[in-house]
Amino acid sequence: MPGNKVYLITVLTLMLLAGFIATTLISYFAAARTLSSQVAEETLPLTSDNIYSEIQRDLLTPVLISSLMARDTFVRDWVLDGEGEVAPMLRYLQEIMDEYRTITAFFVSDRTFRYYHPSGVLKEVSPEDPVDSWYFRVRESRAPYEINVDTDTADRSRLSIFVNYRVLDYEGRLLGVTGVGLGVDAVVRTIEAYQRRYGRTIYFVDREGHVTLHGSDYSGARRIQDARGLGQRALQVLTSPSASITYERHDGRLVYANSRLVPEFGWYLMVEQDTVRGIRTIETSLLINILLALAVTALVLFGAYLTLSRYQQRLEQMATTDRLSGAANRQVFDIVFEHIAATLQRDPRPVSVILLDIDLFKEVNDSFGHPGGDVVIRQLVELIHRCVREEDTVCRWGGEEFLVLLDRCPAERARAVAEGIREAVKREPTVFGRDRIAITISAGVAELLPGEGATGIIGRADAALYRAKREGRDRVYLAEGAAPVAASVPGQRRYG
Repeated sequence: MPGNKVYLITVLTLMLLAGFIATTLISYFAAARTLSSQVAEETLPLTSDNIYSEIQRDLLTPVLISSLMARDTFVRDWVLDGEGEVAPMLRYLQEIMDEYRTITAFFVSDRTFRYYHPSGVLKEVSPEDPVDSWYFRVRESRAPYEINVDTDTADRSRLSIFVNYRVLDYEGRLLGVTGVGLGVDAVVRTIEAYQRRYGRTIYFVDREGHVTLHGSDYSGARRIQDARGLGQRALQVLTSPSASITYERHDGRLVYANSRLVPEFGWYLMVEQDTVRGIRTIETSLLINILLALAVTALVLFGAYLTLSRYQQRLEQMATTDRLSGAANRQVFDIVFEHIAATLQRDPRPVSVILLDIDLFKEVNDSFGHPGGDVVIRQLVELIHRCVREEDTVCRWGGEEFLVLLDRCPAERARAVAEGIREAVKREPTVFGRDRIAITISAGVAELLPGEGATGIIGRADAALYRAKREGRDRVYLAEGAAPVAASVPGQRRYG
C-alpha cells in the first residue's frame, strides 16, 4: 500500500504540473494575440468585480456599527423613557464617533422628530423639508437600513456616506433612525489605493454622467458625455447595470472600460485600462498563475495524501465496525480478548462480559418496520456507550444481541453496569417519527474464570441471558460456575 501511494502521488504530481504549465502558457500566448477581447471580456470585468466586492466590504463596518447602535438597549430604553435628559444621548453619540472614528453619529426620534448629534439637537426633521426626505424614506422602508450619499446635516459643505438604520422597540415598533457617516475623502483614499494595487483608473459616475468621486491624479472630463471617445458610449454606460466598452482616448491609446452600478450609492463604478497596462498585467498574471499553479499543486497533493490516508483508515474502520449500529464487530472482540488474555498471567485482574438482547424485538419490526428497528438498535448502542467506560468494548454480537467486554471489572460491578443499561433503556423510549418505541432488555453477566477462554465465558453469559428471558425478561442475571456442557451458540438463538 505505501508503495502504491507513492506511485500514485508521483503520477498525480507530474499530471498536475504538466496540466498547469500547459494551460498557463497557452493562456498567455492567446492573451497576447487577442489582448482586446482578453482585457475587455475577462481581466477587466474580474478586476471590476473585485473592486466592487471590496467597496461593499468597506461599507460593512459602518453597517455593523449602525446595527449595534440600533440594537443598543441604552438607545431603546432612553427613547422609551421619554427622551428626558439629552446629555446621555449626546455622550453616547460622541463615544461612537471616538471609538469607531466616524465623521458623524446621529439619532432621529420618531416621536419628537429631533435630530440628535454629538454637538446637540440640530433640528426637527420635517416631511416638507427636501433635505429630510431620507428620514421619511427610511421610516417607510421595510429594509432594516439604507446607505445613501448626502450632505452632512451638521456641516452642509461636507458630502458624506450615511448608513441609516431603523431602531425598533422590543415589540418591533419603530422608535427612530440611527447610524454613522463616512467622509467622502476616505472613499477617495480607498480609490487611490485600488488604483495603485490594480494599475487601473477608477472613478464613480452618477446616473446623469457626472464624475462624482475620483483619485487625486484624475485628469478626465467632469461628465463622461464630454470625454472624447467615451462620450459616444456614455448612453450605453448610463442605461445598463454593467457594461464593457472600448474607446480611443484623445492621445490615441485604446482604452478598455468596465462599468458596474453600485446600488447602495446609486453610482456607476468605472474601471479603465489602456493597452500598455494590459500587456504588463498579462505578464504579471503569467507569473502569478505559475506561482498559483505550484501552490495549487502542493495543496492538491497534500489533499490527495490526506484522502488516501483517510481512505485507508476508512477501510480499516469498515472491517472492524458494524455499519448499522456503529458498534465494534466480532473481529474486534477477538482481537481485544486475545490481548487481555495474553496479559493476564503477568497482570492478574477481573474481566467480565455482558451479553444483552432486546426483548421481543420481532414485535418492534412488525409494528414499525425495519427502519424503526434500526433506529432502536442505534439508540441502544448510544445508551450502552453512555453507561460504560471509554475503554470498554461494545460489540454487536447478532441481530439484536450485543456484548460488552469490561477489563478490570469484577462480576458484581459488571452486573451493576448491566442494570444501569437496563434502567436507561427502560427510561428512555426511542423516538421514531411521531412514535415513541418503548423497549426492554435482558442481560447475562459472567466473569472470566482462570484458564477460561472466550467460548467459555460467553457461553456462561449466554446461559444467564437465556435464564433472564425464561423468567420474565427485563432483568439481569449473573452466571455462576463453569460453562454449561450443552450451551447454545451465542448470536444464533432467537430469544424473544
